[in-house]
Amino acid sequence: MMTNRRTSSLSLQQAAKVGTRWSGSCRSVSLVIAACLSATLAGPCFAGETNVPSADARAMNALELYLLYRDKTWVWPDGAGRFDDQGRRFTARTGSGNATTWAQGRWAVTDDGQMCLIAGWHMKSGVFANKTCFSHKRNGGTIYQKKEPSGDWYIFKHAAPTESDEFKKLVAENLVSPDLATMKSDLEDQNRLAGNATPGRRKTQ
Repeated sequence: MMTNRRTSSLSLQQAAKVGTRWSGSCRSVSLVIAACLSATLAGPCFAGETNVPSADARAMNALELYLLYRDKTWVWPDGAGRFDDQGRRFTARTGSGNATTWAQGRWAVTDDGQMCLIAGWHMKSGVFANKTCFSHKRNGGTIYQKKEPSGDWYIFKHAAPTESDEFKKLVAENLVSPDLATMKSDLEDQNRLAGNATPGRRKTQ
């Protein structure tokens, strides 16, 4: 799936065709929902070519990851995820219309280089619990990232950052919270119209 530099928004139908980079991450629900959850975290999906970390690269520690993501918004092709420092709260939004999705949960970091998103993803078809983790390594000023468990390593941030770095998609502005209330309301309206006012919670991997 990590083919072109960037793509436009992904519909649920397109997400169902998601390929190798994100395959196998969401198997306990339907293929469409699983692929959609993976495609929502679209930043690294469309990053540059695969780059295996050098032999002297080390796992980033929890403090480094905290400083990298705290109070930042990760901008995706069709939405964004917000990493609030207070309470380590994670929120996200993506899609529009029938493909509207929003998430709320927590983000966590570890000393072995992982940053994880643990959240409930709210869709027209229900609420889906999901945990997605990314590994990080560092060699000097260069940061490598990959999506666990089956993603490929790529350069998240060059020592001299370039405009195409995924790192550049981490911005200070909160691009999620201002739209979240509207998205929640719109999704509730869609559920009422569909006769699904209280969607069930399901679990994905």
